[in-house]
Amino acid sequence: MSYKTILVHCDAGRTTAGRVAVALSLAERFDAHLVGLHVRQRFEAPMFTDATVALDALYKSYEESVKTEEAAASAAFQGALADKRRSSEWRVIDGYAEDTLTAVARYVDLVVVGQREPEPTPEATPSDLPEKLALHSERPVLVVPHIGAAQPPGRTIMVCWNGLREASRATTGALPLLKAAGRVIVLTIDAEKAGQSDAGRQAGEWLRRHGVKAAVQHDNAVASDVGNVILSRAADSAADLIVMRIYGHSRMREFVLGGASRTLLASMTVPLLIAH
Repeated sequence: MSYKTILVHCDAGRTTAGRVAVALSLAERFDAHLVGLHVRQRFEAPMFTDATVALDALYKSYEESVKTEEAAASAAFQGALADKRRSSEWRVIDGYAEDTLTAVARYVDLVVVGQREPEPTPEATPSDLPEKLALHSERPVLVVPHIGAAQPPGRTIMVCWNGLREASRATTGALPLLKAAGRVIVLTIDAEKAGQSDAGRQAGEWLRRHGVKAAVQHDNAVASDVGNVILSRAADSAADLIVMRIYGHSRMREFVLGGASRTLLASMTVPLLIAH
């Protein structure tokens, strides 16, 4: 298994250039085709309007806005690829970001998106896009922090393992990166309490059969939540990528995250590869 097609979401946000740089570095490492996708928000007329003139003005404003956003997104993608001989393509699709990315993701091996930005993001980009993609696309999703990545991810990787299905999916989705890494830490937290005392050892053996340089580390979350323990251990080991399951449940049309997932998505300082 390898990454042969990588999809990167390009909106008009200030963090898009950093996200594209990470996606491009991965495409070059795995000799993958890189797809840049900008989702152009559809025009939605108000239910009630006083006059046709007002509606025309609204549509003109919408057209100007989407053209500006598309130009900014295209500049970030095309600019990164300007002096590269990388197989790539640029796509613009009208629709909603979550639905469009989910549909396109079914034809790629890895999806690269950005962390929720601290400042308001372009209107077409949902703030919970990473977790929704992980839930619905059934593809590994690499989330780039809004502060960017200090170096291309994948030299030292921390795998958060609890023996459950979602952790297995995330780790399997990360195998190309894990096999290429110089160091991999398989972290288990409170494994004995969860009845998974042997899970770390078994995961380490499975990964080593794939040629992964995996070492197992056990820890406990005594006075802190699991998410903060993961962030602390990742910093201690100088990990440049964290692999973990995204856990949560649906409530009405909202995806409610578990505590560790919520903490990491909010406070990540290195890229996060997630799957559900």
